[in-house]
Amino acid sequence: MMKSATSFAYRETSEGPLSAHFFLPEGYQEGDDRPVVVFFQGGFWDNPMITQFVPQCLHFASRGAVAAVVETRLQSVHGTGPSEAIEDVEAFVRWLVEKASEVKMMLNKLVFGGAAGGAFLALDQALRVPGKSPEIVGYEGPKALILFSALVNTTSAEVAKRFPDASEAKKLSPLRRPRKHAPAMIFFHGRQDRQTPFADVVKFSKKMRWRKNRVDLVDYEKADHSFFNFNVSEFYYDLTIKAADHFLVDLGLLSPDPFDDLA
Repeated sequence: MMKSATSFAYRETSEGPLSAHFFLPEGYQEGDDRPVVVFFQGGFWDNPMITQFVPQCLHFASRGAVAAVVETRLQSVHGTGPSEAIEDVEAFVRWLVEKASEVKMMLNKLVFGGAAGGAFLALDQALRVPGKSPEIVGYEGPKALILFSALVNTTSAEVAKRFPDASEAKKLSPLRRPRKHAPAMIFFHGRQDRQTPFADVVKFSKKMRWRKNRVDLVDYEKADHSFFNFNVSEFYYDLTIKAADHFLVDLGLLSPDPFDDLA
């Protein structure tokens, strides 16, 4: 699945190198004004699943976007937790901005996506208040988020124990960080999800909408935590990728699919 990817080591850590794997659209040239869609793997910062979002990357590359999956440090491989993964995402962003300057890649249509703990990493970037976080010249943050089975509450006992301490888990929990002027978000969530409860996403969505943000919540009555993965259900994969595609088109971040009416 990774054979068509162009990979770059974006960070050297004491536990080993980390890479970002890019899937380029046909005909891409330096300076093209293309959407850039970046995915962070699911799980809870534990086991490697770098190929999880390759099908989604291939879809968006076929639609003209630059798409990527990004490695972060993991408990089973590096003996690390969410704090280190957050540091890795920050390092990736800095690397991406520098790389974009080198190859004239546009970042005005940057989209972050992820599942579970990876969705948390995307949200962490999106919920940072401008002026109160380390500033990166040339980086305005993501314009949209595509989130699957998202972890929005890090204060539960099972999740909080992965952080350095309970206060850190509480401070970083998206449920406690709603803000105005956040990127548009679309959540895909199964009502039978026992790992990242649907009720938490409903609560978070209400808080964000109350602050006048666009938050689309697409729920599936009989779906569980991993329903959207291509290797779990091609049916749900197809539903979610089409909805995510329409979401980006509606935001003006992706060109309409000329074949959509023929589907």
